[in-house]
Amino acid sequence: MTRYRRALVGGGTYFFTVVTYRRRRFLTDAEPQRWLREAIEATRADHSFDIDAWVLLPDHLHCIWTLPEGDADFATRWSLIKTRFTKKARALLQREDWMTPSKRKHREGTIWQRRFWEHVIRDQRDFVNHVNYVHYNPVKHGLVKRASDWPFSSFHRYVDAGLYSRGWGDGILGVDDLVVGE
Repeated sequence: MTRYRRALVGGGTYFFTVVTYRRRRFLTDAEPQRWLREAIEATRADHSFDIDAWVLLPDHLHCIWTLPEGDADFATRWSLIKTRFTKKARALLQREDWMTPSKRKHREGTIWQRRFWEHVIRDQRDFVNHVNYVHYNPVKHGLVKRASDWPFSSFHRYVDAGLYSRGWGDGILGVDDLVVGE
């Protein structure tokens, strides 16, 4: 069995990518959004964490979390979120025809990819680069022309806080051209 090494930093800040199984496009639909929000809220009530940035796309999400001091257990949090979501979504989204012996053995469904991507944020510059990546992602994927046009993002919270102008990420800049603030 493959054992994945994860960078575990108690109280660390992490960037995550979580993808739906077979890249099915349902995350921005109203019911799945509600189920995901409820799963996150219930998980945060049991295992607190701060959400520093977030974007929800039809088939995946990116986010940045900061965990409490001394706590590096993001894996349990993601397991709880995915499990809670799946329990609500099973009747609508589970595909029995996609179940494999391996999926049954690992008690998996056909809603989420098995794993997720994580990256520990190293410093302020890395944090800003990843926040920019999160907020520019809908533009990168051609879903909108401007980051401000995508409703499923913490981008609007950053604008309200004065950290971005409303025109930031308006599609003129490429993702590699984004200005990193300190």
